[in-house]
Amino acid sequence: HGLKSKRQLSNWIIQYNESKLKAYTSRKRDSIMLGRKTTFEERLSIIEELIKHDINYNWAVGKYHVSYQQVYGWYQKYRKSGNDPQSLRYRRGKAKPKEAWTEVDRLKAENRLLKTQLLRKEMEDTYSKKVMEIRNREANDSSNNKLSKN
Repeated sequence: HGLKSKRQLSNWIIQYNESKLKAYTSRKRDSIMLGRKTTFEERLSIIEELIKHDINYNWAVGKYHVSYQQVYGWYQKYRKSGNDPQSLRYRRGKAKPKEAWTEVDRLKAENRLLKTQLLRKEMEDTYSKKVMEIRNREANDSSNNKLSKN
């Protein structure tokens, strides 16, 4: 395989086992930067600088050490919200406070509640029908057994 000597191979193995030599990876895999956690203020400053630099995502990735996907996603959210900085807040798992609900939000919540109540009622009705069916079947079986025993 083009090695100069057996010693060269053994040195490589020793260095690899001591974590001094990394295994070969393709250039494409090396170029992918992993994202990192950022604060709201940091995301806002990154977007402001991105706009100043003619929306050059690669420039922002290199300067701020975040992933391309993060920068791209932040900018798309910012643009779609009409340049509202609040769109860059991390709100996953957090509901909008009820004071900030619009009429549409209230109606959607009420609709979800009514659908849930309706589903529960349908399930209870189905369950009670099934219980009655089983009781009737057992009653019929026991009356048939009594007749046949006599």
